[in-house]
Amino acid sequence: MTLFSRFKRRFYFAFANYFKFLANISLRKWRPRIIAVTGSVGKTTMLNLIESQLGPKAHFSHNANSAYGIAFDILGLKGITGTKLYWIYLFIAAPLRAVYYHHREKFYIVEIDGERPHETEFVAKWLKPEVTIWVSLGLTHAVFYEQEVKKGHFASYEDAIAHEFSMLPKYTQALTLVDAENELMRDTTKDVSSVVKKLNKSAITKYSVTPTSTEFTIGKKIFKFAYPMPRDVGIQLVMLVELMRYLKLRIDYDLSDFVMPPGRNNPLEGKNGLRIIDSSYNAHLVSMASILDMASSLKVQHKWLVIGDIIDQGTLEKAEHEKLAGLIKDVAPERVVLVGRRTAEYTYPLLKDEMSVVSFQKPQEALKYLQKHLTGKETVIFKGSQYLEWIIEKLLNDPSDAALLARQDAAHRRRRKDWGLV
Repeated sequence: MTLFSRFKRRFYFAFANYFKFLANISLRKWRPRIIAVTGSVGKTTMLNLIESQLGPKAHFSHNANSAYGIAFDILGLKGITGTKLYWIYLFIAAPLRAVYYHHREKFYIVEIDGERPHETEFVAKWLKPEVTIWVSLGLTHAVFYEQEVKKGHFASYEDAIAHEFSMLPKYTQALTLVDAENELMRDTTKDVSSVVKKLNKSAITKYSVTPTSTEFTIGKKIFKFAYPMPRDVGIQLVMLVELMRYLKLRIDYDLSDFVMPPGRNNPLEGKNGLRIIDSSYNAHLVSMASILDMASSLKVQHKWLVIGDIIDQGTLEKAEHEKLAGLIKDVAPERVVLVGRRTAEYTYPLLKDEMSVVSFQKPQEALKYLQKHLTGKETVIFKGSQYLEWIIEKLLNDPSDAALLARQDAAHRRRRKDWGLV
């Protein structure tokens, strides 16, 4: 970690308060109806689903879900992945933007992450949303909660992460939507002042998926997508219907034009007719389970999986990767390609005697294997870390489709170059 990074980490909330103060000047002039979206995974998909319905009526916090990112978004400034010099610019520009700039849309749809302990609480106390949509709960970024558990503040990682997310419902003014099937989500929202609606994905009565389409049936209505969507998106669609009912707005069920963010189930054309489903954006067991369930529902021949490590798990690393092995077995793929140290150490030993599986430490090695053995007749689902988007880029039929992949900004390109991925 660089000196600059250590400095930012130590004074994270001090600087966040500075930008929050300035952003709040702009926010008070704007005065939107605030709808917050949070959860371990699926936040960005939920944000985009709401955008498919509200469109220009709302401003959406795309690529901004931290205390800093949200402040910059309100001020109309770009994110925080730039150089040290860009940070200096942000410190200077923010006071000026606070004076003369504010958004004008009726709604502010804001994605809020729970990666850092106390960050969700920080944002919740500030924004006090009218509506909170809590889409999921799982052991994402568990490593950041190790100290909270070790100090005895919480009995488990699950309790610590659930507490962090529950800060949003605590400060929500009118309506909170949660997954009825999640006990911790139910328990941590028992005493909040807003109306809590516990919704169930069983409201989805039919689910069908192909490499290029998905249909979800709810009541007599059918949501239609031109993407392969996980079954777990069903709970988000149920929440979307409830939100639109609360807002008294008409809902559009034909989402054939819906565009998924990069790295979330995106169908891409590979070389020689290869079909790629790119879900390489994140790597946590809860999202792994969702994508692998979708993969098991795909009725295709020559189904391959390329699976990268699950990261940010700390002491849970071994157990999470062993669970991953069981999820892969349920898919019964034709072949599995594992990428990374963790899957090699914990997942591969549980699979090697039961299916066709290979394991590589580096993405360069995995790419060479894929280039040698893929015939073009396969459907390959990518999920996990280890810069799998770089592997996908090398397999694309049209190189310009690389623009559709995750992590294409300058900072991530530099990091891939440091890994020797060019």
